[in-house]
Order: sequence, then C-alpha cells, then structure tokens
Amino acid sequence: MPDSVVIIPTYNEIENVERMVRKVFSLEHDFHLLIIDDGSPDGTAAKVKELQLEFPGRLFIEERQGKLGLGTAYIHGFRWALERHYDYIMEMDCDFSHNPEDLLRLRQACIDGADMSVGSRYLKGVNVVNWPMSRVLMSYFASMYVRIVTGMSVTDATAGFVCYKRRVLQTIRLHKIKFVGYAFQIEMKYTTVKHAFNLVEVPIIFTDRTAGTSKMSTSIFREAFFGVIQMKINSIFRKYPEGDGD
Repeated sequence: MPDSVVIIPTYNEIENVERMVRKVFSLEHDFHLLIIDDGSPDGTAAKVKELQLEFPGRLFIEERQGKLGLGTAYIHGFRWALERHYDYIMEMDCDFSHNPEDLLRLRQACIDGADMSVGSRYLKGVNVVNWPMSRVLMSYFASMYVRIVTGMSVTDATAGFVCYKRRVLQTIRLHKIKFVGYAFQIEMKYTTVKHAFNLVEVPIIFTDRTAGTSKMSTSIFREAFFGVIQMKINSIFRKYPEGDGD
C-alpha cells in the first residue's frame, strides 16, 4: 500500500477536478487521493466517481451534505487517513493554485526530518502569480500579524499546501481544532509547533485559479483576524505535552 495520501476538499470544482486527479496520478510517486466533496451541485462528485472506475483502489471520495467548512473537511480527511495507516498525509487545493509537482518536495521534506512541511509563498520573497496587489498585501501582512501574535516564525501561516507525518495528526487532539476557514490552517500550524514538532517551510510558487470560483469571503478573514487572538489567549491555559493523543 502506498505511504502517502493527498486530501483535497471540493465544492463546485467540475472545471478542475479531472485535471487534478490525472496530474496527481501522473507523478513519479504513487499517491492515493481522497476527495472530500461538500455536496457540489455542479457534478464534481459524479465526475470523481466516474474516474474511480479508471483508478480503482487509488482514488477515493467522501461526500458530505452542504458546505460544512474547510476545517471540518480536513479533519474528516485526517481521521479517514489515520484509520488507513498512511505515513504522510497531505492537503492541497483543487484549483491548481498549488502545483501538484510540489507534493514530491513536501513529502521529501518530511522524509528528511520535518514533522510538518508547508508550501510557503513568502519564504523567499513574494511568490504569488495572478493575484491583485491588494490581496497579496492582505495575505502577506496577515501572516506577519500571525507571527507577531503567536510568536511563530512561519512566514506563510495561512498556507493550505501541507504534508504531515502521521504522528503529528495522531498527537493533536483533532476534536479541539475549532476554526473552519483560513484560521484552521493557522490553528493547525500553531498546535503543531506547541507540541514541539518540527515545522519546515518549502518555497513554492502560488498561482491563482484560472477556472472555477474562489471561495474567499470577508467572514473567512474576520475569523482569522480575531481567531488568532483567541487562540493565543486559550493557549496560555492549555498544556501541549508531546504525545498527547486524540
């Protein structure tokens, strides 16, 4: 059985999902792929089921009813992956803003000693393509704000292109992860660091989607802004012993 699974949440990604599936399965490493679809009305889930006939035992789908949030989708996927004993559990977007080729680099970073590797847009300057300057600045300064509040050294705290070693997700109490938007990504990194795991950033080039519709909203940014403060306050009263299982 392959040692790595890629988890991709979807909502209305019919324009991207087949290309993404074929690209992941064309890589040199043998990845499994789990799609978590939140009731896409555009036929995303039906397309994945069609592709399962072509990629049996490699492509999986979990369907949920309605948009339940990015964070809950990943938690669902993490539990699914842990039950099946994958060593490397990866997350990425379906819209090709994350280059699937970089899955190999994130996995290798964990092989080389990272417990969590993060595809970073800001480790070496600003590596973002097709974003308006206003959004680049908002994202960049959001990560700076997170570093100031939390004390983490991560340059791209909201990044959603990540590889976890199995033991990280076994250790984190997944039911205590509360946020659902970009704040979820921040909370996972913060919790990983607080458990004294080794987080390593890997520079990537992030390219904004060219097909489909962005899921960004002001409520997501609001959750991240105020959530970081609440997360920091809560951490003062919480212990993070290494090996604290779920």
